[in-house]
Amino acid sequence: MEKLEWNSFTKKIYINTSVEKLYNLWATQKGITSWFLKHAEYKSPSGQHRKPLEHIQKGDTYTWEWHNWDGKEEGKVLEANGKDYVEITFETSKVSVLLEKKNNVSIVTLTQFDIPTDDESKLRVHFGCSNGWTFWLANLKAYIEHGILLNETEINLKENELAGYQFVNM
Repeated sequence: MEKLEWNSFTKKIYINTSVEKLYNLWATQKGITSWFLKHAEYKSPSGQHRKPLEHIQKGDTYTWEWHNWDGKEEGKVLEANGKDYVEITFETSKVSVLLEKKNNVSIVTLTQFDIPTDDESKLRVHFGCSNGWTFWLANLKAYIEHGILLNETEINLKENELAGYQFVNM
């Protein structure tokens, strides 16, 4: 990506941990619910539920639920190499997560791409998800490096219809 565009964005963060630990936090039910989701369910292409510590695989489907949001996200695992790369369908687009070791720390590179460029998608997907992923990557860093979560799990933020656009810890 040479310039900023509406159809994609990239977020990066350095985290003081191993690529292996990061992969487990992205690619297992137990991992992703420890810092990101209230509930996650993964199913193999044959419909078998993945176990909490079992890595997702290409062709799996997922259902995700967050704290403070009543909706569910359902999608498909497009790639999962078992070590440092995951790609999924997400919203009306795709998300990839690349994990790399750099200078004794790891860098997480998250890219959301194939975003439609109509006005609603510019606001809801590009703007909304870009802000959301910024927070969630910071939450992941706080969780790994300091053992704390920054997202709100106890106060009901859903009472405000603009909560997802106003609260930074949704």
